[in-house]
This record gives sequence, structure tokens and C-alpha cells, in this order.
Amino acid sequence: MPEGLIIVESPAKARTLKRFLGDRYDVRASMGHVRDLPEKEMGVEVDDGFKPHYEVVESRRKTINELRSAAKNEQEVILASDPDREGEAIAWHLAEVLKLRDPKRIEFHEITSDAVRRALEAPRGIDMRLVNAQQARRVVDRLVGFRLSPFLWAKVQKGIGAGRVSSVALRLVVDREEEIRKFVAVESWTVDVELSKRGHDQHFLARLHRPRAGGLEKLDVHDEAEANEIVRKLVPTSPRRCSRTPRAGCGCGRTTRCASHSSSTKAWSSARKGPSV
Repeated sequence: MPEGLIIVESPAKARTLKRFLGDRYDVRASMGHVRDLPEKEMGVEVDDGFKPHYEVVESRRKTINELRSAAKNEQEVILASDPDREGEAIAWHLAEVLKLRDPKRIEFHEITSDAVRRALEAPRGIDMRLVNAQQARRVVDRLVGFRLSPFLWAKVQKGIGAGRVSSVALRLVVDREEEIRKFVAVESWTVDVELSKRGHDQHFLARLHRPRAGGLEKLDVHDEAEANEIVRKLVPTSPRRCSRTPRAGCGCGRTTRCASHSSSTKAWSSARKGPSV
């Protein structure tokens, strides 16, 4: 007589385990989920903590009756659905439908004789954290898809569905595209200073962020005139205003650049025009 009943998800896995275990256990398949939200109604009580209402999957009624009959004849029922949140939820639904008082849950990540043996030696209870994670995913799927899918059937194509991930991702893309189309470009300039130590060829670029030392306000340069004024203050020994015509020590274009030499450093101050972000 078998020691107990093991329930897996697929018939193929049931046959494989049967080869490993022989007559020691009765191994049967649930054929996947045995309960789900109703097909033709929401099935979620939004005002009652998003409580789901499950019903038996019609195509699984025969399987459930067979499993119920098998479970009555066995002292021990072991749930061996897949080791993920869907598998954990299937195990929980089986325990609910079959009214199992103390079901054991095993999991194995490879279908080998040693893996099954180790799993049988370390049974555990149903992990409700994984079950609730699956329920949350299923409820969100229903809340999104049940309302959006009929709209898609009418506007796009019959039979397509709206998913919890793709629908939100599409909304983000559309919102961003609308922001891009509404964007109004504003002229903005930055002031950079190229510094080097006297007698050294190496230099580095510094950007002006504050209009004065110790200030907290951000530097906003709106046009070329403002940029030239800042350059003039930075380089008092070279008061010339940068023009569009390159001259000695001052080149202009989209980049306004003036130069000044001191006893210890060489400073290049540039005002660069660019879009405001």
C-alpha cells in the first residue's frame, strides 16, 4: 500500500516521479491551476481589501474529483508543484479545494532521483508569502485587464488583452512623449574656464555654477550678452567684448572664448550656448 499521495502539476512529471518512487507513493497531476478568478466578472472586492473570489476551473472538475477520492484513501498528502510563486499558489489552492488539514509541501529544482529523495526528507508547510505574492499579481492583472481589454477589443482587435506591465509601460511612454511635444526650447548659456598652472602644459576645465563666491543662487545665463558680461568680470584685464569675428586671444562662434594671462595661471573663459533642460 502506498505511503501517501504526491500531487505534481504535469502528467509527464508524475510519470517520471513514478519511475523513481515505484509503488511507494501514488503520484498524480493537478494539470496546473485548479481554481481561478471568474471569467465573466471582476471577482475582486475592491472595497473589501481587494479580496479575490475564486471558483473551480471548469476543465479541472474531473481531475479534482479524482484527487479528492485519492486523498481520502491516503494518510499523507504531499504537494509537489513547481518551486515558484505560481507553484506555491497551486499548492495552496489544492489544499483549499481538497480540504487538506495538514498538507506537506516539497520542492525540487531538478527531476532526479536524488533531488526527489532529498525533497521528501525535508518537507515544509505552504509559504503564504509566495501565495500572497501570486494573488497580488493575479488581482492586479484582473483590475487592469478586465477594464481595459474590452476597450482594446472595440478599438484595436478582438481577443487581445491588456497586461499589468505593458499597460503601465505604455502610459509612461505616452506621458513622456506628450512632455516632449509640449517642450519649449529656452536659450541657455554656460561659462567654462580652462585653467593651467604657469609653466605646465596640462590644464583642466572648470564650470561656473554660482555668480559669486559663497552664494547659494544658481547661475542662469540667458543670452550671449549676459555670457560676455560674466566673461568680462572673470577676465578684467581683457575687457574686450567677444565678437563673431576671431581676433587675437578671442574666438567666437557658438563658443565665446577670451584669454587672459596672469603671473601664475592661464585662464580661458568660454560661454557655451545650449538648450535648457
